[in-house]
Amino acid sequence: MSLVRVHNFSVSLDGFATGEGLSLDAPFGHAGERLHEWMFATRWWQETSGGSGGGSGLDDVFVRRFTPDIGAEIMGAGKFGPPGWHKDPEWKGWWGPNPPFHTPAFVLTHHLRESIEMEGGTTFHFLDTSPAKALEAAREAAGGLDVRIGGGPSTIRAFLAEGLIDHLHVVVVPIVLGRGVRLWDGLEGLEKDYAAEAVSSPSRVTHLTLTRRVS
Repeated sequence: MSLVRVHNFSVSLDGFATGEGLSLDAPFGHAGERLHEWMFATRWWQETSGGSGGGSGLDDVFVRRFTPDIGAEIMGAGKFGPPGWHKDPEWKGWWGPNPPFHTPAFVLTHHLRESIEMEGGTTFHFLDTSPAKALEAAREAAGGLDVRIGGGPSTIRAFLAEGLIDHLHVVVVPIVLGRGVRLWDGLEGLEKDYAAEAVSSPSRVTHLTLTRRVS
């Protein structure tokens, strides 16, 4: 069976994956871009953003695992748009006409709308269902490839709570946010089900990988 994966998901030292006060002008609230500066400095990010340069070290190695063998993505409503996006019938996500997913992408929301076909192979589908049912739909669309859970933190936490994630890559960034939405709340004892590895990078972030134990 295909795997369910999370990649490049940044959290602060105190476990927050987004700040407080999300809006159209502040997608990560008071956190700004601080959680993702490590990624912006990689060669992969520069290549995919149309730039040049960037580092090719450990961070670049990890960030490049985002795409291979992914056949579908699942994301929460908060990743697709700012609070209230469902009131704008023209809203098609943060990413412009050619989003970076290039696969079917399933948005979990209580505000359903027709699917949106974008450039580059991305089609957004809107579901109001459980994590398990959403995963069934994504696996069918993925055609045997893996499914990526893209975030935000509440969505990843829900999939972890139901035991649906096989591989989790979290990047611990050395900042303290103090408020926002945490990743780990309510997941006491999660480490019993996963083998954990941690690798520190010269950029001062720590790459934490959790891989489901084989029983």
